[in-house]
Amino acid sequence: MGWAIALHGGAGDIPLSLPPERRLPREDALRHCLNIGVNALKSQQHALGIVELVVRELENHPNFNAGRGSVLTSSGTVEMEACIMDGNTKRCGAVSGLTTVVNPISLARLVMEKTPHIYLAFDGAEAFAREQGVDTVDSTHFITPENIERLKQAKEANRVQIDYTQPIQKEVKVETHAADGDSQIGTVGCVVVDNHGNLATATSTGGLVNKMVGRIGDTPVIGAGTYANRLCAVSATGKGEAIIRCTVARDVAALMEFKGLSLEEAAASVVENAPIGTVGLVAVSPSGEVTMPFNTTGMFRACATEDGYSEIGIWSSRQN
Repeated sequence: MGWAIALHGGAGDIPLSLPPERRLPREDALRHCLNIGVNALKSQQHALGIVELVVRELENHPNFNAGRGSVLTSSGTVEMEACIMDGNTKRCGAVSGLTTVVNPISLARLVMEKTPHIYLAFDGAEAFAREQGVDTVDSTHFITPENIERLKQAKEANRVQIDYTQPIQKEVKVETHAADGDSQIGTVGCVVVDNHGNLATATSTGGLVNKMVGRIGDTPVIGAGTYANRLCAVSATGKGEAIIRCTVARDVAALMEFKGLSLEEAAASVVENAPIGTVGLVAVSPSGEVTMPFNTTGMFRACATEDGYSEIGIWSSRQN
């Protein structure tokens, strides 16, 4: 028994040639957020508060696709979404279509704690945010130069574009099947088991580059991108539509519950059986186990356990 924490900054076709100016800020941010979570665990804070705390910090970092760094829709706007879940009680809250809320994950927790509902979206979620007095800003706050350039690239190629895609070369053939395009990779998430065995998960995202206005991905869908119960806490990342179809997060818990698999076995099975190049996840169990499998080229990830183990990585151990 012991506490454990894992977090991710997105999985996808992350090239080994990813430039240092794109790689290092994300690695530094993961290290910083991991330290915040570890310190909170050492100070005996509850798992639910810790996943919110860590994801808030990730949302404030402009190099991840959540909060401040959220990518743009086809109309050049932001539509953020987030989800949080407590494993012991299965209480959960989710939000979508946010345009002014600084920290969507905190609004998701308020949905869980202050309403009889689980999921609020678009105008209703924004109205609830104002009622609760959470921090809001003009939507232009979220429109970063990097994401304007990403949207420009995606529109030129007539496709939905992943976060870590390198600049499109003019000679590359344009893809025309935008609806089947890659999901935005850069979603953030955190899972925790605390000193008392409490499990919690939180996930936040801006969605996908050049997505249709109104599109909802896997992050706020309970059992797809986010799920926790008494057996595990899971936060997924990758191609949202594939994660929804595969009910990724819930399937990890189901394999543990109904087939008696370990956390590592269950997570590995789910990821291996998902379409290649679509899924990564982080998960913890009540006994302090951690697993971070992915079937993509890479996944920005970090973890730590009470026994002193820690890891920060992007690609598989064979490539790092």
